[in-house]
Order: sequence, then structure tokens, then C-alpha cells
Amino acid sequence: MRIETGRRSVTALSTAAVALVLGISEAWAAAGRPSPWETGMQEMVTELGQSVSNFHTYLLWLIALICLFVAALLLVVIARFNERKNPVPSRTTHHTLLEVAWTIVPVLILVAVAIPSFRLLRQQLVPPQADIVIKATGYSWYWGYEYPADQGGFKFDSNMVTDAAALKPDQPRLLGADNAMVVPVGKVVRVQVTSADVIHSFAMPSFYIKVDAIPGRLNETWFKAEKEGVYFGQCSELCGNGHPYMPIEIRVVSEQQYAAWLAEAKQRYASAEGSAPFQLADAQ
Repeated sequence: MRIETGRRSVTALSTAAVALVLGISEAWAAAGRPSPWETGMQEMVTELGQSVSNFHTYLLWLIALICLFVAALLLVVIARFNERKNPVPSRTTHHTLLEVAWTIVPVLILVAVAIPSFRLLRQQLVPPQADIVIKATGYSWYWGYEYPADQGGFKFDSNMVTDAAALKPDQPRLLGADNAMVVPVGKVVRVQVTSADVIHSFAMPSFYIKVDAIPGRLNETWFKAEKEGVYFGQCSELCGNGHPYMPIEIRVVSEQQYAAWLAEAKQRYASAEGSAPFQLADAQ
């Protein structure tokens, strides 16, 4: 009886281990949403996001090598220069070669970090010519999206789906929205972001975008999604008791599907108030 119980425990433990490994594998492969046991970034679906992910990996290895080198130096110092092996302490006051080395090497490391950093900053802050411009307005606690006249001139609100039964199969709990922003794949989308009340933040991890929505100010960001799918983000600025419940859902579809959605959206969201297109403006 004891042996059988042990076997069952081992079997259960093995099953749990396999499930854990599979869960981590799925987490590594996931895109557009958080995953259980996730330890790194979400899969990036924009060129900028992929560049940032690669830079993050590069920095991780660089920092690991520096930490290992410093740890090795500490062990050498402990082993060779302890009191037992050196009862008479050295009277050395300086070492010109070492002092030059530990000045130049950190400078070179900083240069190796700064050059790709500046390249990424320029790529992020100097957007290419936009194919589509969408205005996102933060409210307490939901988002509003406006498409300009050349895209139909309509607007709509996007609220979190609170009824679990109403969630679509591809919508996670607390992240699914009743009306998602829809954009075509492979197009440069410029998002102008503002707020109607308090400070919010428009963030989409898989696109590597995050920009504050500030009342009276128009900020902007951009992305070019290279993979169709459904992607989820959230307001990333503490904005009140409804802060955890204002998700961002962006559906990236083919150009044909986008054209069909535009035709439907014009009829669905057009109204005397909503049909007036917003005026494009430069970010302030």
C-alpha cells in the first residue's frame, strides 16, 4: 500500500513537472498576452520590439560576464591575499597599468551599451511616414478610439468584457474588450494619445509601445505589426480604483479583413456625434 502511494506521488510529481515544462514552453512561444510562468518579454511582432528584445538579451549576457569576472576577481583576492598567506601587508599604493585599465574598460563597456541604445531611441522617436492615424483617449476607466476621415471618420469606446460568458475564445479574462482597435498587418500606424480626465498610459508589450495619456496634451507613438493576431495591453499608469480594468485590445488583420471591418464600422459607429472626424495634429 505504501509502495502504491509512493508510485502515485511520483507519477503526480512527474505529471506536474511535465505540465510545468510545457507551460514554460508555451509561455516562451506566446505573443500578445501574458502567460503563466513567463520569465521574459512577450514575443515581439514589430521590428522595433524585436530589436529591443535582442538588445535586452545582449545586455543580459554582457552583465552576466561582468558579474562573473568580478566574482572571479573577488575569489582570487580572497585566496591569494588573505591574512594567513600575507602576514605582512603590501605597501603598494598604486599601479598605473591597472588604473588605466579600470578607467578605459568601463568607458568601452558604456560605449558598447550607448551606441545600440541611441540607435533604438532614434528608431522609436522618429517614426516613418504613417499609413493610418488613430487617436486613443483615456477615460476613467476605458479607452476611446477615433479613426480619421480617410478611414471612415468614426469613433467608439472600448470597455473591458466583465461577463466571462461573453468573452470570445481568443480573449483572456480581464484583458478582453467589447470593441477592439483594428489595424491592417504590415502598415505603419501612428497613435495619438490623450486623456479626458486623469493621467493614463497606453501600453502594448508585444509592440514595444508605451506612452502616457495626459489631459490637455497630445502624445504619440507608432507601430508596424508584422504578424496577424490579437494583442492585449493595459493602462500602465495608476489612475484610480478602475485602473486594473481598462485593457487595450488590438486586432491585426489582413488588408481585406480590415476593409470589410471598416465598411461595417462606418455603419455601426456612425452617428451625429461620432461621424465628425478628429483633426490630425502634431504631438506636443
